[in-house]
Amino acid sequence: MVCDKCEKKLGKVITPDPWKSGARNTTEGGGRKIGENKALTARSRASPYTTAYNCCRICRQKVHQAGSHYCQACAYKKAICAMCGVKMLNTKNYKQSSA
Repeated sequence: MVCDKCEKKLGKVITPDPWKSGARNTTEGGGRKIGENKALTARSRASPYTTAYNCCRICRQKVHQAGSHYCQACAYKKAICAMCGVKMLNTKNYKQSSA
């Protein structure tokens, strides 16, 4: 769960999505250039060998997304953005489970 501000920080996928409407990496709408090598032009690709992944600030578990401070389970439970921690939803009247 990522907020709108942090969504542009996410890494881009090299291959285009088969589902065209709503995809960020298609050629229609200026999203992707024809003949572009995404492996070379991607600015923040996740590399398991060079990127140091942070620990979750709540449960101290390793985070699987570069640039995030909260794991996906804690971000879901608290209804916060996984990258910046901004509250995205009021969960007072929700019955949430982590299972």
